Amino acid sequence: MHTVLTQIKFILFHKSFMWLLLVVNILGTAYGYYWYKWQLEITKPIYLIFVPDSPTASLFFSIALFGWLINRHFKLIEALALITLVKYGLWAVVMNIWTQFEGSPIGIVGWMLIASHFAMAVQAVLYIPFYKFKWIHMLIAAIWTLHNDVIDYVFGQMPIYRSLSEHYQTIGYFTFWLSIACILLAIKVIKSSPIQQSK
Repeated sequence: MHTVLTQIKFILFHKSFMWLLLVVNILGTAYGYYWYKWQLEITKPIYLIFVPDSPTASLFFSIALFGWLINRHFKLIEALALITLVKYGLWAVVMNIWTQFEGSPIGIVGWMLIASHFAMAVQAVLYIPFYKFKWIHMLIAAIWTLHNDVIDYVFGQMPIYRSLSEHYQTIGYFTFWLSIACILLAIKVIKSSPIQQSK
């Protein structure tokens, strides 16, 4: 088992694989913004940055990943990547499965979205050894994340799942606590890596 884990880590942390992962994330980010195209077209300019949640999260991770590949740490971006990638990865999985159970078959595209968003969350966790963000970066990322929740569920800019629209209050409550859980994960990363904080 130890040998298998060592081999997996070798692959994950090998630069060739990381460059491939960067390309995959960039393509996924581009597709994500395209997926939000119709909602962005009906969104007021002031809210545009807050609407495409998942692609923005994968954009953060792409930038962080690029930084690691060139031996740099964009610490605020890393904090944003960890919190938002886990949050919106898991959020999309729950929303798509919920849509399926609401009687609206999600089809092949929906199941593809479930798989890809779950992979988003997983990759954010797998690369925890690379994060070097500090408390200030985590705090700013936490404020961004919770502010985004306010924009989504107070100002009505959440991603539109028509079959779930009547449950927006429940979804908002779930999303808030998912944000808290992801922020706590970022805090745990800081607390478990005291060496990072001295750099």
